[in-house]
Amino acid sequence: MARSLKTLIRLNEWTVDQKRRKLGGILRLINALQNQAQLLEEELIEEQASAANDPSEAGFLYGNYANHVIERRERIALSIQQSEQEAEVAREELNEAYRELKKYETAQKNREVREQKELAVREQMVLDEIGLQGYARKKA
Repeated sequence: MARSLKTLIRLNEWTVDQKRRKLGGILRLINALQNQAQLLEEELIEEQASAANDPSEAGFLYGNYANHVIERRERIALSIQQSEQEAEVAREELNEAYRELKKYETAQKNREVREQKELAVREQMVLDEIGLQGYARKKA
């Protein structure tokens, strides 16, 4: 039975690691999307400055560009929102896996403590028996 708990602990450690990696990947994706949004905003500011400097040329192109930026901004915001929802689900899965791991680790620790106590009792019984035999020999 002790072997099966160690196997369960090892399996659950692997599961926790997998859940942690999954959450890390989602968080990296959110970070990348936020960086894309920031770069898009910086690009928009540059294009607005260019359009202000040359209004005749910008009049033809800026409208389409602005529509494209708005569309991209909405797609990025939607992706960030979906990724944050996935991250929340992944956090819950990680927490559940971690609680499961701790349950098995606690059971293993309790088992080891119980076995140590049983061993100490057996050793004390042996020592008591040796002491009684020595006492009986001295008396005899």
